[in-house]
Amino acid sequence: MTMPSDIPRAPAPVALPPNGGSYVDWPAIFAGAILAYGLFLVLTTFGAAIGLSIVSPQPREGISLRWFTIAAGVWFVWTAISSFSAGAYLTGRMRRRIGDATEDEVETRDGAHGIVVWAVGAVFATVLAASGVTNVIGTAASGAGSAATTIAETMEGPLDYYAGLALRSGSGTVANDPAVRGEIASVLSRSLSQGEVTEADRAYLATVVASSTDATPEAARTQIDTAITEAQTAWAQAVDTADQARIAGAIGAFVLAATLLVGAAAAYFAASTGGQHRDNNISFRTFGR
Repeated sequence: MTMPSDIPRAPAPVALPPNGGSYVDWPAIFAGAILAYGLFLVLTTFGAAIGLSIVSPQPREGISLRWFTIAAGVWFVWTAISSFSAGAYLTGRMRRRIGDATEDEVETRDGAHGIVVWAVGAVFATVLAASGVTNVIGTAASGAGSAATTIAETMEGPLDYYAGLALRSGSGTVANDPAVRGEIASVLSRSLSQGEVTEADRAYLATVVASSTDATPEAARTQIDTAITEAQTAWAQAVDTADQARIAGAIGAFVLAATLLVGAAAAYFAASTGGQHRDNNISFRTFGR
C-alpha cells in the first residue's frame, strides 16, 4: 500500500545529547564571557585615558560636558558590542557539536550560546559594579540624582562668600561674626531655592548688615542688592550645571539599555559565525590575511 505523496511529513527529530546530557556547553560560555569582559575592561580603561586627555580643569577649556557625553557614549557602544562579539565568537568556535542536528539547528544552538555569553557578561559586570570594582553602570544610574541637593551642596561655599560680600562696609572692613554670616547665607539659600528674594528678605538683610557694620541703611541696601545679584548669577550657573548632569545621566541610561540590546544581537550573530568557521575549519590566520 502506497502513501499519497502530498501528505506532509513530520520534520526529522532533533538529535538528543548523549547520556541525557545538556545542549549547553558551559565551559565554552564561561571562556567567551571572560574574554568579553576582559576586552571590555581594557577598552573602557583606554577610553577613560582618552577622555581625561581632552577635558581640562580650567574654565572654558577642553570640550563641553554635552560633547564629552556624546563621545563617551559612542565609545561605550563600540566597546560593548566589540567585546560581546569577540567573546561570543570564541564560544561559537569552542562549542562542541552534539549529534547529527541539521544546519539550521546547529546555527540556532551556536547563536543561543552567544546570547548566554551576553547574559553572563552583563550579570558579571553588574555584580562588579555593585561591589565597586567598576562604575560604568553606576555612573549612568547616579547621573539622574536630585538636582536640588546637588545645587545646594555646590552653593554652600559660595553663599558664605556672598554673605561676607554683603557685610563689607564702606571703609573696607568685614564683619567676621559667624552667626551673622550664617544668618545671611541661610536667608539667601532659602530665597534662591524658592526662585526669588522677596522685598521683605531684602529689607531684613539690609537691617542685619547695617547693624553689623558701619554702613548706612542706604549703603547696606546697596551692598545687599549687589550680593544678591551675584548670588543669583552663581545660582543660575549651578542650576545649568545640574541640568546638564541630569541630561547626561538620562542619555547614559538610554545608551546603556540600547547598547545591551544591540550587544545581544551582535553576540548571537558572532557566535553563529564562529560556529560556521568551526565547522568549515577556517583558521584564525584568515583574518590576518
